[in-house]
Amino acid sequence: MPTTIKTSNHTLSVHSIESFGTHDGPGIRMVVFLQGCKLKCLYCHNPDTIDTHGGQEYEIEELVQRAIKMKSYFGDKGGVTVSGGEPMLQAKNLITFFKRLKEEGIHTNIDTNGRVLNHPVMELLDDYTDLVMLDIKHVTEEGYQYITGEKNKETAFNFAKHRETSGKKMWLRYVLIPEITNKPELLHALGDYFKTYKTIEKIELQPYHKLGIHKWEALGWKYELEHARENTDEELQNAAAILSNYFKKVKIN
Repeated sequence: MPTTIKTSNHTLSVHSIESFGTHDGPGIRMVVFLQGCKLKCLYCHNPDTIDTHGGQEYEIEELVQRAIKMKSYFGDKGGVTVSGGEPMLQAKNLITFFKRLKEEGIHTNIDTNGRVLNHPVMELLDDYTDLVMLDIKHVTEEGYQYITGEKNKETAFNFAKHRETSGKKMWLRYVLIPEITNKPELLHALGDYFKTYKTIEKIELQPYHKLGIHKWEALGWKYELEHARENTDEELQNAAAILSNYFKKVKIN
């Protein structure tokens, strides 16, 4: 299975762009959602980004100029976040994009599932990415396969190890699904695994919701979690309390 999306050397395959994002990294951000992902997570709220075809090709310099025009809104904390889909499928071209952003003094952030860790990804991470937001799907192999449809949960953990070794900033993200990922033993295992990491600034808990079901229906796909329920406020607070034993900061989104 290929681990890249074919575009020209000067373009990115884009699903959509959000001009004033406030939930995708620090400050106000321009968020570029790229097209294509090799996972098919049961709770994905943007399943229309999964197909590696169908995105709109944007010239990288056009995106850079859009970001430059927003610099006054970014302030000291904001910048550009690339999300998806899975951005690392276009890592080679993202190097060009992020290199230009850094030349313009713009903060760079990637939201990733950590599925790809090849040489272009490592160059992108080590040389041009100020912040990584890493999605941890599950802490067991069985759970990872159930949620993502793919094997080998260690891909994300190896990705985290690489980021830790680089000494550069990282946030974790974790979706809380009652009876599936929101179990005390899983939360303790998650915290225990990462408790010695120095680069993790915080972990963001994503409460499970069903806002993307209509998109699954529009694609003609069956939504397997239709019977799953949303978390109670008490469950969210309990999860945050557990993880606060291991992480410097825990945020419920």
